[in-house]
Amino acid sequence: DVTGITLSTEQLNESRARAAKKGLSSRARFDLRDYRDVEGIFDRIVSVGMFEHVGAAQYQIFFETLYRLLAKDGVALLHSIGNMHGPGRNNPWIEKYIFPGGMVPALSQITEAAQDAGLIITDVEILRLHYAETLKAWSERFHAHRDEVRALYDERFCRMWEFYLAGAEAAFREGDLAVFQVQLAKDRHAVPLTRDYITDFDRSEAHPHRIAAE
Repeated sequence: DVTGITLSTEQLNESRARAAKKGLSSRARFDLRDYRDVEGIFDRIVSVGMFEHVGAAQYQIFFETLYRLLAKDGVALLHSIGNMHGPGRNNPWIEKYIFPGGMVPALSQITEAAQDAGLIITDVEILRLHYAETLKAWSERFHAHRDEVRALYDERFCRMWEFYLAGAEAAFREGDLAVFQVQLAKDRHAVPLTRDYITDFDRSEAHPHRIAAE
């Protein structure tokens, strides 16, 4: 079973609707809740696109909470935008208009806080150019539907998002930004020795009949 938490009512409603559409409401539960208020023990914990909004002052609390909620043999994955050149302040324009209160962490800040909380870092993957391609695709889709967006909002809104998407793509393609994926555990034996399990899973999903025959 899966438990998802969010502070967004819109995201909560959308998640519940999608689970219901797929007949998974009994196995996938979504709650409007702060991560610090979650109780229980979990085999797997995944945080995607949330850590950027925690704030440096709360990094230690975040990882201590993760440690408290993770099973002894559990595994956690943190997926976050990150700064490849060390701690620094956010772009003032982004902070004012796009992500108020957001903070892009450095890998050094993540590793220090995680280790201080008692967690073991079992793997790290740096996705360097991947998000630049994502932003490029978003920009292309935005331009394809620009007239519809302008009708919903206004020209100022459109120009602001065009500027944001172009600037963000440049920052990921040539600047300081990347996406960090940090795997964490309490026990060093909680994950396999190599990453083969990832490619094995990908192969089984793509060619299930071939894997079964082997």
